Amino acid sequence: MSVIPELIAVDALGPHGAYRAHNRLTISDVAGHPLAELSLVPKLFVTRAMTALHKAKTLPLEDRLAALTKAGKLFATGVVNGMPAADHQYLVSRISGTPLPIVRRAVEAIERLATGAYDSAQQARPIGAVNDWRDPQAQRGTAIWVRRGNVFAIHAPGNHPAVASVCLEPLALGYRVAIRPSRREPLSQYRLISVLRACGFGDDQVVLLPTDYDAAGEILRQADLSMVYGGQEVIDKYAANPMVLPNGPGRSKILLTADADWRSSLDMIVASISHEGGTACVNTTAVFVEGDPTPVAEAIAERLAAIPSLPPENEQAVLTAYSLQAAKKIEGYLLAKAAGTRAHLGGDGVVDELGDGSAVLRPAVHQLDNPNAPQANIELAFPCVWVAPWTREAGIAPLKHTLVLTAVTRDEELLDELLTEPTIKNLYIGNHPTYWMEPGIPHDGYLGEFLMRTKAVIRD
Repeated sequence: MSVIPELIAVDALGPHGAYRAHNRLTISDVAGHPLAELSLVPKLFVTRAMTALHKAKTLPLEDRLAALTKAGKLFATGVVNGMPAADHQYLVSRISGTPLPIVRRAVEAIERLATGAYDSAQQARPIGAVNDWRDPQAQRGTAIWVRRGNVFAIHAPGNHPAVASVCLEPLALGYRVAIRPSRREPLSQYRLISVLRACGFGDDQVVLLPTDYDAAGEILRQADLSMVYGGQEVIDKYAANPMVLPNGPGRSKILLTADADWRSSLDMIVASISHEGGTACVNTTAVFVEGDPTPVAEAIAERLAAIPSLPPENEQAVLTAYSLQAAKKIEGYLLAKAAGTRAHLGGDGVVDELGDGSAVLRPAVHQLDNPNAPQANIELAFPCVWVAPWTREAGIAPLKHTLVLTAVTRDEELLDELLTEPTIKNLYIGNHPTYWMEPGIPHDGYLGEFLMRTKAVIRD
């Protein structure tokens, strides 16, 4: 990476171009070295930007798709605001603590998603609906798939750079978009909005609004629809608001029944726990075992213990890095919650200092006494797994409230029950990791189900 002579300016990107606010937040890397300054705009700036989005026109479909494809390539390979792609990836890794190989894969994924955003969004369209009232089917009456609004807002998280891609499908469908970037790692959203503007979207069609918490609420209030990320408190806060789509903990799980050979699934289990540094909502939080869970827990611990502790920019890095203070805070929480469990890995602590003021969190494996133990739903942002016994008498209750459940079983009656349980969002049957995702396949349902609706149309 080239030498950075001064702090990188991460400006707000408003309806009249870049804006450098008087109020700026210093963004440091995981070792505490200042690398960037994030402009924080006041509520009045937010109000004016949201008003401009509402007044703006939507680009025609062909122009939107061409701009998205061009933007994806520029994001992944080009020089944006004077920063080459390799420098951007290095900085994202150092600021967020995300291992560089994971950042690189995320960037490649954003490029693919930008190109395929419209086709992916179309997977949510009802089979009986068309996209345009000019379609010949409208002459005999049909359903038209239309937006529920025009302005979509996102409170973006900083746990993974690929989450920046969530704005791509709304843009492909014709929404104007406002993003409040993460204060932890704003560079990914800043770069993406910059390339979208450079490739054809107007300054009044996509905006970046870094704010304090007070003004952040104004973004949601003035949007037609919004998406927010956070913990369980965020889910609870917006659960009753039909205009806000909250994204919270995944609490993803694996079930191993007695008719399955767990040893043949060990690679999948370990990868489900540690993939992407263990920070994603699709990483496995708990493994339920019909029978004795001890051999499973021991095998998982042995494999996870072999993961090296490396700085995030190292090409072999797997574990996410944190500031030492943040790492110790997470460790303290884990040790308090794990009291009374059987530790196979991480029982004496998980913080491994890297010698520069940062640390990685080593994997943790704890065994529970029963499937209903509350720890099984504790999700932490590193490879941390709870291994619990499961019985037919316990039923599916311990498996509820999960984003992804991988069920390694031949029991079709059980699979039917799991599939119809509404709080299990995705069911993977057999040797498939919980982190498996593909464009066009629903994650927490299709985003298009939230963004769009059908309207009856008949014309002469």
